[in-house]
Amino acid sequence: MTPYVFPPAAPPSVPVVGSDARFPVRRIFCVGRNYEEHAREMKATVSLDAPVFFAKPADALVTDGADVPYPSMTEDLHHEVELVVALQSGGRDLDESAARAAIYGYAVGLDLTRRDLQAQAKAKGTPWDTAKGFDASAPIGAITPVAQCGHPAAGELRLDINGATRQRADIATMVMAPAAILVALSRYYALRAGDLLYTGTPAGVAALQRGDVFVATFPGLADLRGRIV
Repeated sequence: MTPYVFPPAAPPSVPVVGSDARFPVRRIFCVGRNYEEHAREMKATVSLDAPVFFAKPADALVTDGADVPYPSMTEDLHHEVELVVALQSGGRDLDESAARAAIYGYAVGLDLTRRDLQAQAKAKGTPWDTAKGFDASAPIGAITPVAQCGHPAAGELRLDINGATRQRADIATMVMAPAAILVALSRYYALRAGDLLYTGTPAGVAALQRGDVFVATFPGLADLRGRIV
């Protein structure tokens, strides 16, 4: 048994639909500007040749419907609803067939963003880490295995806040489909089992307040429900 100077933390994990077993999470990758309307609302451009990748720490996950604390150092917390891909294998320089085979399942997630800090970083040309990779910035619903849901190519991704719809789009309008994103991502990183990919958000991002209740849905996947506190 390996000695440690203090007991290591348990690995972050996500519930799996229809199972008592949980999905252990290794890393969280995210892609930006993957819906043209969202790119336009952020005054950004879309490029198939240069997708925008960033990361969140695995312990940024919020699971099992737990409350989401409003983060420090921001006055402009935004929601970004996303389809999330969970990997059971990986590798480098994947082709599309290998990328698809690496997928264990899908979930609905939120990429929470300190929008004011992101704007400051963009203006200065500095990294987005404090705007994207903060504590509790990655709520996620239970993962539905591919054996149950297949590989969704269309369907309405939706986010309601306090009963009113804020974001709604068909995932068929993604600039890059999930397998294509994984192909591009595998050129930069050796992907592994346990990695999650947040696949980008549609238009309609807006501010969240303490007390807001969110419900994120996609047909055939477990709902993501929670509250900002």
